[in-house]
Amino acid sequence: MGRPVAAVLTLGCKLNLADSEEIARALRRAGFDVVDRLCEAQAVVINTCSVTHVADQKSRRLIRAARRLAPGATVAVTGCYPQTAGFEAVRALGADVVAGTRDRDKAELVAAIAGRAAGSEPAAASAEPGLRVRAFVKAQEGCNDVCAFCIVPRTRHREESRSIERVVSDVEAATAAGAKEVVLTGTQLGSWGRDLEPPLRPHHLIAAVLERTDVPRLRFSSLQPQDITPELLALWSDPRLMPHFHLALQSGSDRILRAMRRRYTVREFLAAAARIRAAVPDAAITTDVIAGFPGETEEDFAATLRVCREVGFARIHAFPFSPRRGTLAALLPDQVPHEVKRERIAALTELGQELRERFARAWQGSRRPVLWEEERPTPEGPRWHGYTDNYIAVYASGEGLRNRIVPAVIGEPYLDGARAVIAGGTR
Repeated sequence: MGRPVAAVLTLGCKLNLADSEEIARALRRAGFDVVDRLCEAQAVVINTCSVTHVADQKSRRLIRAARRLAPGATVAVTGCYPQTAGFEAVRALGADVVAGTRDRDKAELVAAIAGRAAGSEPAAASAEPGLRVRAFVKAQEGCNDVCAFCIVPRTRHREESRSIERVVSDVEAATAAGAKEVVLTGTQLGSWGRDLEPPLRPHHLIAAVLERTDVPRLRFSSLQPQDITPELLALWSDPRLMPHFHLALQSGSDRILRAMRRRYTVREFLAAAARIRAAVPDAAITTDVIAGFPGETEEDFAATLRVCREVGFARIHAFPFSPRRGTLAALLPDQVPHEVKRERIAALTELGQELRERFARAWQGSRRPVLWEEERPTPEGPRWHGYTDNYIAVYASGEGLRNRIVPAVIGEPYLDGARAVIAGGTR
């Protein structure tokens, strides 16, 4: 008799990806083969998102689809959506098992799935060695900030840092399993270590991972301007640390930043970006922007566009403001009409494409190391897709490139990144 199969499906952020990989590893230890697509299986795990009302809708649709397409499977739901909708509401959608977001919750979820699968017939599905080429390792959970728009402190709770030893062990395990790149992630990654004894800072964690592991490529997830310190930036002298910083702007208006309860000003944000440019000249800086926060005027939005241009972001992730029950912003007056949000998102999307192409052109003709992930369909047929060290999505012709670091010469902008030509030299 073959091994039972579990499908692990993920919505949302990099932290969810890290949680899903931990669940997948635990399921393998429990005797399952794990895939990352919906199929005939003994179990379907859905790691949900609830950051916006659209994320809620996607979570509900995926739970219903799993129940419909895999009627005999144990459907287990975790992530942020059960925290906002309530466990009973999730069970009403068809979930057999509902779990929270902490480590003990994931352990209970896996135990429940394993118990239900005991003695069942294995499903006919091909297993894959891992969910993704890049491994996501959680360093921190929870957020003590109370941004006016954000539901995450309610769904992920108070900050809790993992020890250096735990993170190093997880990175070593990912590398031993074949990962060429590890992304360290968390809810509020810049706050890592401040709840430890003695208190530590993110640069202590990164330095330890670089010193104690052989990970070929290390990427650090989202930060805020106050996290960009000289001690942190000095670590980028190690070529294994990828020149990519995700710095969430949210708004380019000081008035709106105060209303959002963000802990920086526009001037401080620009100063942080300048420090990055000075210390790591080839770095990509990517960002998040919210359009249509309550009270945002045309002048406020124009200021946001100006700041985006001044920084020269490599990518802009733009979101329309979504009022979340239980947050301060949902109760604020002067809610921005839906059609205005839509217009502002369109303007941000257009600017994001312009800046993304400008960043790609800046490196046209240069040779960059690329971690190749998968073949993707393009208008010109299948092409290998991967990311440069400085986070340019590239497309090239080639053979057998999956999970290999092979340099490429960057070409002209193409699709969401740039064309590339394989340059040789493999790891």
